[in-house]
Amino acid sequence: MYLEIISPEETLFNGEIDSISVPGSLGSFQVLENHAPIVSSIDSGKVTIRGKFDSSKKYANYFERLDENVLVFNISSGTIEVNKNRIILLSEKY
Repeated sequence: MYLEIISPEETLFNGEIDSISVPGSLGSFQVLENHAPIVSSIDSGKVTIRGKFDSSKKYANYFERLDENVLVFNISSGTIEVNKNRIILLSEKY
């Protein structure tokens, strides 16, 4: 799946991932490959991204790297759209 995380100021992340977990306004949920199309609002909390990330790549200060396959991003609010294995997350970062 391809993920883009976009804030009003900049693109925070773009690349291939295996899964993403977000704090949806009606409860947390996870998106895996071939997920049904969805648009949802996101509340404040942690966004967890799993994938095969390049260990030599530095990620912006917004991300905490838990291990070589997990990134965590704190979000204050946002919207997520999933369609045909493409995910766009519009965010207000902390």
